[in-house]
Amino acid sequence: MERSRRLARRPLVTLLTAAALAASGMTALSSAARAADADLAANGGFESGLDGWTCTAGKAVTSPVRSGTGALEATPAGADNARCSQTVAVKPDSSYTLTGHVRGTYVYLGASGTGTTDVSTWAQSAPDWQRLSTTFRTGPSTTRVTIYTHGWYGTGAYHADDISLTGPGGETGQPPVPPAGLTAGSATSSSVALSWSPVPGATGYAVYRDGTKVRTVTGTSTTVTGLAPSTAYAFQVTALNDAGESARSATVTAATAEQPDGGGSDLPAHALVGYLHASFANGSGYTRLADVPDSWDVIDLAFGEPTSVTSGDIRFERCPVTECPNVESDAEFKAAIKAKQAAGKKVLISIGGQNGQVQLTTTAARDTFVSSVSKIIDEYGLDGLDIDFEGHSLSLNADDTDFRTPKTPVIVNLISALKTLKAKYGDDFVLTMAPETFFVQLGYQYYGTGKWGGQDPRAGAYLPVIHALRDDLTLLHVQDYNSGPIMGLDNQYHSMGGADFHIAMTDMLLTGFPVAGDATRVFPPLRPDQVAIGMPASTNAGNGHVPPAEVNKALNCLTMKTDCGSYTTHGTWPALRGLMTWSINWDRYSNWEFQKNFDAYFG
Repeated sequence: MERSRRLARRPLVTLLTAAALAASGMTALSSAARAADADLAANGGFESGLDGWTCTAGKAVTSPVRSGTGALEATPAGADNARCSQTVAVKPDSSYTLTGHVRGTYVYLGASGTGTTDVSTWAQSAPDWQRLSTTFRTGPSTTRVTIYTHGWYGTGAYHADDISLTGPGGETGQPPVPPAGLTAGSATSSSVALSWSPVPGATGYAVYRDGTKVRTVTGTSTTVTGLAPSTAYAFQVTALNDAGESARSATVTAATAEQPDGGGSDLPAHALVGYLHASFANGSGYTRLADVPDSWDVIDLAFGEPTSVTSGDIRFERCPVTECPNVESDAEFKAAIKAKQAAGKKVLISIGGQNGQVQLTTTAARDTFVSSVSKIIDEYGLDGLDIDFEGHSLSLNADDTDFRTPKTPVIVNLISALKTLKAKYGDDFVLTMAPETFFVQLGYQYYGTGKWGGQDPRAGAYLPVIHALRDDLTLLHVQDYNSGPIMGLDNQYHSMGGADFHIAMTDMLLTGFPVAGDATRVFPPLRPDQVAIGMPASTNAGNGHVPPAEVNKALNCLTMKTDCGSYTTHGTWPALRGLMTWSINWDRYSNWEFQKNFDAYFG
């Protein structure tokens, strides 16, 4: 009360002046605060594509959009939740509001690296645009925060638009200087090694090939893959930090090596590959090697099998007379091999099969594998080797997460053994592989046990073997049969029974794909002359048989881009090598339907 009386005795003009000053000061302060709080998110409306964002499985679309002309569409797949993120400069001890609009099921918006408590918010089901918002305060030394959006595993595509981060902006600094010392190192027919000097303050580097950014890395070296043989390329590198990207380095030109023949370069442009039941009989009956028609260009003798799963000791036992009454003698069999070779055919020993589990768990087993396989090749005068490991022969240890640098002994030892055999027999050695889709194309979604464990450790387990031997590999003919549904590069599941499955599975091999959704770990495409499509010869031979009309649709689509149906391929490959089938015996049982269709198609 006393204070009120004293204020009351002050001149009215003084009070009015003070009030006016106070009001003016409050207005000035409020304006300054508003000016300091800006939208710090770059390209939050995706009007400039994905500029400013790093996405594992995202793309900019023009529909649906909430505002403007662009929005984000991202599709989770396998172990990838389709995260898109960007790092923003902020001030320590400051408050921020993160907002965005999303569509889809289980869509998340959040911020990490806040220095206090990281935050996120989510929409469980948003059939139309739904606003998400959350707030956070930065820590006392926080100068960078990452904002992100992502979906959930296997729930389909989601959309995001109009993402903003409101608060005081931080010091953005300056982009780094361009890297110096860019040098091209060793080159293969499909890759070039690059290295450069480190740049102070750089957090990463972008690599350009012929003016197009092809990858980003954190170190000062990389190997650019997926290149054409005998071709010159121009490379440049830029340095990255939170403030942006440097100018490009000086250009270095490097040429890839000539295409290796992988053995079997004298195969016809389009080859027919088949397995011959040489060590057993079944419902199809035994077929003598000399009776195999000349249409078959590669004949895989099925099968060489180990004395035990882990011994590495491979034996090839020909079908006994009690099981195969019409079996030829060893001398006749060897003479038939020579006759086929004189006619330009390749005869291989196929190792494994459904019952022949092979696990080279030790270097001793590896060495035994090499010596025992060599003995078979030498005894029968064969042209090479087919790897048909199935079941539990190959699986990945939990810490084996990168197909480019495998650690699992059964994988490492197999690669070493095959390279040794290739070196022993030279350039004419024919090496083929017949993995199941589970071990190859499934790697687009899943690789080994996964980031959080629980996945089948065999998923994608062939990929490191194929990749390590891609310059030595004559043919890869994945078994597009006895397979469950597999996700293709269109992020849709494809099932056996028609041309679509063969188109989608083969397109993956010829286009390449990120392994387990990781855009930094891309399995490079194989050459089309290295790829044949594996199919059952008849309905008796295996699940997934398709009639000749569907076979031809698949070939038309892949070689001429006609008859493709709903799947859009990523290229046209007239040099696709051909077809593989299980088996010659089953095709004979069906009046040679598979072979006759091949002959008619390729002339």
